[in-house]
Amino acid sequence: MEHTIAAISTPNGPGGMGVIRISGENALSVAESVFESVSRKKITEMKGYTAAFGKIKDGEELIDEAVVLVFREPHSYTGEDVVEISCHGGMYITKRVLRAVLGHGAKPAQGGEFTKRAFLNGKMGLTEAESVMALISATGAQSARAAVSAMEGNLRKRIDSVRDELIRLAAHLSAWADYPEDEIPEIDESELRTGLEQCRKELNSLLSTYDAGKIMREGVDTVIAGRPNVGKSTLMNLLAGCERSIVTDIPGTTRDIIEETVMLGNVPLRLSDTAGIRNTDDVVESIGVRKAKERVSGAGLIFAVFDASSPLSEEDRELLELLEGAPAVAVINKTDLESKIDSEYIKGKAGHVVYISAKNGTGEKELEQAVAEIVGAAEFDPSQGILATERQHSDAQNALKSVEEAISAIDMGITLDAVTVVIEEAINSLLELTGERVTEAVVDKVFSSFCVGK
Repeated sequence: MEHTIAAISTPNGPGGMGVIRISGENALSVAESVFESVSRKKITEMKGYTAAFGKIKDGEELIDEAVVLVFREPHSYTGEDVVEISCHGGMYITKRVLRAVLGHGAKPAQGGEFTKRAFLNGKMGLTEAESVMALISATGAQSARAAVSAMEGNLRKRIDSVRDELIRLAAHLSAWADYPEDEIPEIDESELRTGLEQCRKELNSLLSTYDAGKIMREGVDTVIAGRPNVGKSTLMNLLAGCERSIVTDIPGTTRDIIEETVMLGNVPLRLSDTAGIRNTDDVVESIGVRKAKERVSGAGLIFAVFDASSPLSEEDRELLELLEGAPAVAVINKTDLESKIDSEYIKGKAGHVVYISAKNGTGEKELEQAVAEIVGAAEFDPSQGILATERQHSDAQNALKSVEEAISAIDMGITLDAVTVVIEEAINSLLELTGERVTEAVVDKVFSSFCVGK
């Protein structure tokens, strides 16, 4: 028998309300031990989806006033009896209520244990369970929409469509091989190959969503680089919406790396404003320049800033050489001044060129569009169901590998028995992805990343 668990489900800090969640066979009786309703109605007598107002007491000690919500199994988040106690927020009160609940028979919940029980009780699949944490950690509208889409089963539907086709093909192959005396239609290898090609196409499409989805969730490591006084810090402040970098006319003001996370359109950027790239005898500044070059070489995205009012310098040309083959936007700044820069030379070196005036706040929309094109956000559709975790990506990749092996086996004239084996391997990978056939170790690993109380 699973023990009854309890945890604080709201953030740990001052707030208008705190929620303590209890789940398990004895959830109602545990809650009743610490709650006294003003109507004198007992929690164990309450129907599901009903609430009661009263007092939380630990023995004779009054802790707080609270509202209790009752959810009867199986119509609850976990599929078990669940009680949620809503008390006043605050670190002391919520912890004190939890302590009283634990003192009357509940056990402390582990990270993700409520959602794990929901999965084990058939309330949701593994991909839907993982989307819960994705929604909690969403950094923007697109990542939140993608998580909600997965929670609604859109990812599962895409996976199931491939799995069902593979099962259909495997079943036909097995029946034809195992029951030759029955009138089972002979396998048409061209039809078999067509079915496998369709599965390969859909798996490739599914895998293509992962990188863009990861960027929408976690953001992209973005470096602002350029020689001194081209407007890097002004651009940083424009995108951050506040003064994060010091802006002066003195070259070398920014000596260390200044970081900020911002949203540019729908894309989260982990911005780093670096020291101006130039030759210098200043020991401290030279360290900053070295760090800037290192950041540029390892960045997921580069904003290379140039001064439109000045001809290209040796440092500018050196930076442009670093951009070749890199995910970068050449940002020609100070367009409010007379242009003296060789923009055609820059266009020949950089795939994306944007003209802005960071001082006046113009050109930000064009920069947003360029970034969306580079990171794949322009075609990103959060409603289609996307792969959200490395585990999901790995299982989908394994399924694709098996499907490709099956196609190669057909092309090489290998027996259909061998084709059946690799198709079944692909099916197993997809069953692991959805959680229909998954080891306890994998389940534990999935939920270990969840926060306590969810």
